[in-house]
Amino acid sequence: MKKQIRIGSFFLILTLLSVCFVGCRTKSGGTPPVTEKLRVVTTTTFLGDVVGIIAGDVIELTVLLEAGQNPHVYQTTPQDLVKVSKADLIFVNGLGLEEFLDDLLDGIETTAAVFEVSEGISPLEVRDPDSEHKGDEEQDQDHKSEKLPSSSGEDPHVWFNPNNIMIWIDNIEAVLGENDPDNNETYRNNAAAYRSEIIQLDYWIREQVAQIPPENRKLVTDHTSLNYFAEEYGFEQIGAVIPAQTTEAETSGQQLAELIDTIREQEVKAIFVGIDYDSTLSQRVAEETGINLIPLYISSLSAEPPAESYLTFMRFNIKTIVDALK
Repeated sequence: MKKQIRIGSFFLILTLLSVCFVGCRTKSGGTPPVTEKLRVVTTTTFLGDVVGIIAGDVIELTVLLEAGQNPHVYQTTPQDLVKVSKADLIFVNGLGLEEFLDDLLDGIETTAAVFEVSEGISPLEVRDPDSEHKGDEEQDQDHKSEKLPSSSGEDPHVWFNPNNIMIWIDNIEAVLGENDPDNNETYRNNAAAYRSEIIQLDYWIREQVAQIPPENRKLVTDHTSLNYFAEEYGFEQIGAVIPAQTTEAETSGQQLAELIDTIREQEVKAIFVGIDYDSTLSQRVAEETGINLIPLYISSLSAEPPAESYLTFMRFNIKTIVDALK
C-alpha cells in the first residue's frame, strides 16, 4: 500500500511540474494565438485572380461571380448577401461595371470598405452615335421606356490593357498592406513578382501584334469591349454590332446597315464576339458580309483552360485575334 502511495505521489508531482512548465512557456511568449485572416470579397473573376495572386493564402478570398457570368447583367443571390456582410474589404472594378453591387450593399449592414481597383486609370468614353441624331421627343420617349443598360459613358473593360492591370496591382497591394500590415511583406513580394509577369505579357502581345499587317488591324466586335486593347496596341475600332458597353443594350436597323457597309468598304476580316454572349445579331452581320465570326473571352475567365487566369485569358484572346487578322 505504501509503495502504491509513493508511486501515485510521484506521478502527481510530474503532472504538476508539467502544468507549471506549460504555463511558464506560454507566459514567456510561446506559440502565439491564431489570428483570423482578412476576409476579402471581389466581384469579377479577373479581380479574384489578381487579388489571389497578390495575397496568396494569407487572406480568406471570396469571388462573387463565377466563371462565365456577365457582370453587366448579374443578379445577386441570398448567398451574396451573407458573403458581403462578413467581408472586411470589397474590391470592385469600378467605372459603372458592378451596378448590381449598389442594391446588394443597400440590403445589408456591413462595415466593409469598398475599393475601386481602377482608380487612377484614364477611362475611355463609350458613346452611342445614334443618340446624337435623336430629337427631343424621341429622347423623352426613351426616358419613359424600360431602363436598359447604358450605351454611353466610361468604358469599364480596362482589363484588355495589361498596363491597366499594373495600376490594379498597385492599388490592391496598397489596400491589403494598409489593412493587414502583418502580411505587408507577402503582398509586396507577390505584387513585385506579378508585375514582372505582366511586363512580359505586354512584350509578348507587341510581338504577336507585329505579325498583323497594319492595314488589317481593324476591329469589329459584338459590343464595344476592346477599346483599351485597340488604343494601346495600334488597332482601329471600326464599330460594334451593338454600339454599347454591353450586349444587353439595343441597336437599330440603321446602325446595323451602316456597320455592314463599313465592314465591306474597309475590308474587315472578322467580327469578334463574346463566347458567353448571344451572337444572333453578330451572326447575321457576318453572313451578310461574308466574314468570320471569332469567339473571345470578354467579361469573365473560364473555369478551366484556356482562360482560367488573367495571363492565359489574354494569351488566348491575343493569339485568336492575331490568327484571324494576319
